[in-house]
Amino acid sequence: MLRLVARRLLQLIPTLLGLSVLLFLWLNRLPGGPASAILGERATEAEVARINRALGLDEPVWVQYGRFIKRIFQLDLGTSTQTGQPVWEEFTLRFPATVELGVAAMAIAIVVGIPLGYFAARRRGSWLDVTAVSGSLLGICIPVFFLALLLKGLFAVELGIFPSYGRLSTGIDATSVTGFAVLDGLLTGELDASWDAIMHLVLPAIALASIPLAVIVRMTRASVLEVLDEDYVRTAESKGLDKRVVRSRHVLRNALLPVITAVGLLTGSLLSGAVLTESVFSFGGIGSFIRTSIDARDYPVLVGFILFIALVYVLINLLVDVAYSLIDPRVRVH
Repeated sequence: MLRLVARRLLQLIPTLLGLSVLLFLWLNRLPGGPASAILGERATEAEVARINRALGLDEPVWVQYGRFIKRIFQLDLGTSTQTGQPVWEEFTLRFPATVELGVAAMAIAIVVGIPLGYFAARRRGSWLDVTAVSGSLLGICIPVFFLALLLKGLFAVELGIFPSYGRLSTGIDATSVTGFAVLDGLLTGELDASWDAIMHLVLPAIALASIPLAVIVRMTRASVLEVLDEDYVRTAESKGLDKRVVRSRHVLRNALLPVITAVGLLTGSLLSGAVLTESVFSFGGIGSFIRTSIDARDYPVLVGFILFIALVYVLINLLVDVAYSLIDPRVRVH
């Protein structure tokens, strides 16, 4: 297992280096250059020249790229033009909110999606199967931001069951330890703060989980149906093995392999959905910060966000490989 993890980590290095080259070229091909992007379209030539000297943009390309890589390894992503704070500090401040929302959304998608897809396949043609397939199709078709607005308008504004914005209510005096509101309430014993954070998570997590849930239901159903037709499943059933053993060891275990791949890809794509969801609920995570950065042409933040997404994707791919090897030991030898 350790050799597998080490091999996968080494394979990630060329991917990240290739991305760094693309990012560097993108920065240097911005309309008018990075200096004009920072100063705006009405910048004078003298101001552009001053910024170029300050940023080292008047030096050879290979020198600039070497400095770019060095800053990345030092976690120096520049300074946000919106807040005037280092980009890394802005990300660490907002990162827990996005992770908390993403984990909650993916937990809903997995806990509901896999059992629903499995039982829909086991009862093919029943009302449960029809409902699961129709619901998954509806979940894929509805845009995340539109569903978020519907949930907010109905359950927060009209019915008042859940909060409509933020991570904590204004009257809650919570102690921040890790930045994860739910976890901090549990660690400090402030259970009211933890419960309030959970209530704030429900609506945005459901909205963000809609597409992953729909995909997981359909993937699980299709995979289980395919495995149920395999010869080894019919052989196990004809030998009189316990149905629970056949379903867990032979059917579900083999059916989960393609579902794990889908879960890995969907987890990475949650970040794009978080941009809209966090904006609707004013959640205060990376997603809403990126939206304002796009409007403000805050390029240091956008570069940091792209690197962050790439890192999330490669780490998720690593976790998918590890999960594959745990479910199917034959993968470890490849």
